[in-house]
Amino acid sequence: MTLNRREMLRLGAMGAAGAFLSSSASSNALPSLVLPAQPLPRTPDPLAFVAQAPAGIDPQLFARAKAALDQHKIAPRDSMAIVDFSQPSGDPRFHVVDLMNGTVESHRVAHGRGSDPDHSGFVERFSNDFGSYASSNGTYVTGDYYDGKYGLSMKVRGLDWSNYNAEPRAIVIHNAWYAEDDMIPIHGKLGRSEGCFAMSRKSQYEVMRKLAGGRMIYADKLA
Repeated sequence: MTLNRREMLRLGAMGAAGAFLSSSASSNALPSLVLPAQPLPRTPDPLAFVAQAPAGIDPQLFARAKAALDQHKIAPRDSMAIVDFSQPSGDPRFHVVDLMNGTVESHRVAHGRGSDPDHSGFVERFSNDFGSYASSNGTYVTGDYYDGKYGLSMKVRGLDWSNYNAEPRAIVIHNAWYAEDDMIPIHGKLGRSEGCFAMSRKSQYEVMRKLAGGRMIYADKLA
């Protein structure tokens, strides 16, 4: 039996298609003619989603914190903390900001007795000096957990000229009885630390969980 040119071409195309499908099924691989995968889009900077200061945080202080995050090239950028030492210790002034959605969790935090010698509840001065028992302003990053005088605590490291002694001064995040919320109805303010970020036990654990792993704490006051 002889085949004309049209039939030969038709049978040839069918045979090629069958061979292609058989090869694809046996190798369980994508056909080679599929275009190469396109590169994933660059992950946007979370700070682009939080252009404005979240409610409850001073815009000027928020701008300083964002600048510090970039200046020190801090890698974890999903969350950061801003401590507004312009506010009294009776107010929740340790703000943990979720940079992915702009939400904020605020906690009370004590300041150093050297920063508030009259125990007014307000920070009057900062110091980076040994023996000052004062709070230091500037940029911090969180460090390791450790078990200390107040139980589970977290080290911090100062990155600025104003707080570079934080680690050798043993400035840490810890809980303390004088930083529990029940101090407020009795005294209207928290007690004073020796420069550490002292909090209630509940707040401390929440803060450490959110900020562990080298995340930033920016502490300062505006007036």
